[in-house]
Amino acid sequence: MMTLSLNLPRLIGHRGAAAYAPENTLASLHEARRRGAPWVEFDVKLSRDDVPILMHDASLKRTTGSDRLVAETSWADIQVLDAGSWKGAAFVGEAVPSFAAAIDCLGGLGLGANVEIKPCPGREAQTALAVVEMLQHRWPASLPTPLLSSFKDEALAAARAAAPSFPRAILIDELADDWRQRAEAVDAVGVNTNGGKLTAARAAEIKAAGYLLSVYTINDPAVAVALLALGVDCIITDAPDVTAKAIAS
Repeated sequence: MMTLSLNLPRLIGHRGAAAYAPENTLASLHEARRRGAPWVEFDVKLSRDDVPILMHDASLKRTTGSDRLVAETSWADIQVLDAGSWKGAAFVGEAVPSFAAAIDCLGGLGLGANVEIKPCPGREAQTALAVVEMLQHRWPASLPTPLLSSFKDEALAAARAAAPSFPRAILIDELADDWRQRAEAVDAVGVNTNGGKLTAARAAEIKAAGYLLSVYTINDPAVAVALLALGVDCIITDAPDVTAKAIAS
């Protein structure tokens, strides 16, 4: 395991503050800050013309209503879509942001970030390289070092090769016996996993091995408290204000 400097907070807002604003939008980043999140997590993938944008799904349908694939849609066509209508009138007209715009927003808000590399199929290395290049040129010196995470080991390997100074975490929905092998292969400093599937034994194993342990997506305050008691370092949550209150008491 490579030792890289990373000051991971106990709480991170999921896709901004997805309980209160449209996920992966600038409005959601602002809402996360307003509700006390020190860091946010969001997803980055590439448009057809290789512009890194904030988007979780391979399709634009769920969050914008456009029945098109991200990998087949240009940035010019994506940026005019409405990503906010599903949260109500207050967010109608909220755009899908570019990664560059999100970084600038984080700098203004003073928010750290867990950047999930979320490639469209077949674009794992390409997406990782676009992410690290943007971070190298645009990440504010005033912010803490970002954490890169991904479900795709190929993406993390590409990020490691291109920018080894950015700390990495493997993303695994349900931990299996090969978790450490996968973490070591990309020199990860952390493991991000589904908090609803994490066992006490796995948590103890990860912490004993010296890794940072983060869990998603925890919106039940009692569950958040219980997971911290297992040794979890960071809770990723849609409702940072509710979770922060629970873990501070």
